[in-house]
Amino acid sequence: MYVLRRYWQRYRTLGLLATLAIGSAWVFRQTDGAIVFEVYQRLSAPFEADSGREQQLVNARVLELQQRLLEVNQENLQLRELLDYEPQTSQEPTFAPVIGRSADRWWQQILLGRGRNSGLAIDDIVMAPGGIVGRVVSITDETSRVLLISDASSSLGVTVGRSREMGLLRGKGSNRAIVEFFEKLPDVKEGDAILSSRYSQRFTSGLPIGTVVAVNLNASPAPQAEIEISAPLSSLEWVMVYPKPSVPLPSESAEPIDPLGETLQLD
Repeated sequence: MYVLRRYWQRYRTLGLLATLAIGSAWVFRQTDGAIVFEVYQRLSAPFEADSGREQQLVNARVLELQQRLLEVNQENLQLRELLDYEPQTSQEPTFAPVIGRSADRWWQQILLGRGRNSGLAIDDIVMAPGGIVGRVVSITDETSRVLLISDASSSLGVTVGRSREMGLLRGKGSNRAIVEFFEKLPDVKEGDAILSSRYSQRFTSGLPIGTVVAVNLNASPAPQAEIEISAPLSSLEWVMVYPKPSVPLPSESAEPIDPLGETLQLD
């Protein structure tokens, strides 16, 4: 017993160190070094703070550049759509960016970044992929204001593509519009295409406008159809501007008569 006690007194420090080493090695193996890694991170954190902030700035800059590239790609796609789109008109268009739009008049007017200096004039036709957008109502040397066909004050003579029934389109302040027909029982149904009328004095005939989504033959004072406007009026960024029609109305007697017996001048 005396021998064991003296042996322990002499070698206990070495034994404790050996036990601690073996235990640490076992813990390290069981945790895959997680504890050591965490201790290292805590000890080195003050020295890595500056490099971490720098990396965050680099990541933020990379994200910004990625977003800018995405925006440029989107703009290129929109321009390609405009270049590939071929409406039924022989004149060359002027491509114009939408540079202004009021939140409280979103469906009424837009401001274009082209004006007299680009050859634009009042009553020029404004279009986008899908069909008619509106017409120029005021102009400066560098800008043009466009009245959208979705504005409640806008009116446009239209034709049903399938049956050639004629009517008058009025905006509703949204991507929907109402067509009032001149016949008491017009031949119109859901899915019919609505085009600009050949009697229109402000728009070339046969330009696409929208599609019939609902019909109300019992509406007063005239049968009506609700159409969905095909041009993306809510998200316009670029448009095409065409010179206003130079062909006058065929004859005064050819103007359609509304159900109340009044002669209408179609825009």
